[in-house]
Amino acid sequence: MADAEFPGAPATFVPRWLGEPARRVYEAELARRNRRFDRRIGVRRLDRPVVSVGNLSVGGTGKTPMVAHILALLRGRGHEPCVAMRGYRPSSAGSDEACLYRAAFADLPIVAQADRLAGLEALLATPTPPPSTVGDRRGRPIDVVVLDDGFQHRRIARDLDLVLIDATCDPFSDACLPAGRLREPIASLGRADAVIVTHAEAVDAEQLGCLCRRLEGIDRPPLAITRHDWSGLLVVENGVKRDEPVRWLSDRAVVAACAIGNPGAFINRVGRSAGRLIATMVLPDHDPFRPRTISRLLRQSDGAGAIVLTAKDWVKLSQRRVQWSCPVVIPRLVMRFDQGQEALESAVLRAIGSGERSAAPAAR
Repeated sequence: MADAEFPGAPATFVPRWLGEPARRVYEAELARRNRRFDRRIGVRRLDRPVVSVGNLSVGGTGKTPMVAHILALLRGRGHEPCVAMRGYRPSSAGSDEACLYRAAFADLPIVAQADRLAGLEALLATPTPPPSTVGDRRGRPIDVVVLDDGFQHRRIARDLDLVLIDATCDPFSDACLPAGRLREPIASLGRADAVIVTHAEAVDAEQLGCLCRRLEGIDRPPLAITRHDWSGLLVVENGVKRDEPVRWLSDRAVVAACAIGNPGAFINRVGRSAGRLIATMVLPDHDPFRPRTISRLLRQSDGAGAIVLTAKDWVKLSQRRVQWSCPVVIPRLVMRFDQGQEALESAVLRAIGSGERSAAPAAR
């Protein structure tokens, strides 16, 4: 299999009568491929530590905010990380995630291509340029690699393998592609170093507790439990940007639009925060927002008090010349920890040979 990803794109689901036979073929090929990697065939170890953040399923589980949290941790401890990702459907400015990372972290080295190994080898072999200004990070050598969506990218050996489980998408009641949303069966968690449950805010305590107990039953108790929260709003009105508190939405009728892997949590949060949710537009993950889609969004927002978009979608739409009929609102997404923040950060620092040595999971 030439491509570094398996599978390398979001799933196309098929009818049930065809899904089960196709699933068995998929799982057989996946098992064959994983047996090769288990024997270290085709696996390359880079000359510096690698931390992988991934998941079992297609769609969003919160990888981008988790990777951002780890990048901030590493930079705060004086490290110079780079991030590597596949980079789905890139625009002229790059993929959605790459644009978000560039906006959040000045001078962050990014590899965004299907063959991440080749991209990283080229990046790490490039001589480090001298800094051009005071405080310029470009003159500092990269000392940590962070893989965004790296669990299935087994060509690159890693020192810490983190797998995110979305609390709203129970993997124990799901099936592998194309019959379900799983890229790999639940048994694949056996090769992870740690499991992190995300989107705890979107389920009740009983549902969250049931998921955690089932993970404990397969010897994968969650190292951390996190929730997605909004720290504030970026409001764009008549070409001018300003910050507002979340309560700014509370008396407005809004339209919510997104092209992300797990739209339910975002739409529900918009509904809870706005005075009234009058329309939604849910598009396939990484949709490019073509002109006809933008026209449809403008029609839906006629008379609305605001259009609410994810930061990942605004990266694309901000590059278009659009005459918005109302303010565009982009929630500032943050990942908050219900539990396990110290354990997670200790695990990361231990894996790269830096900082605290306690509370880290044993590598498997």
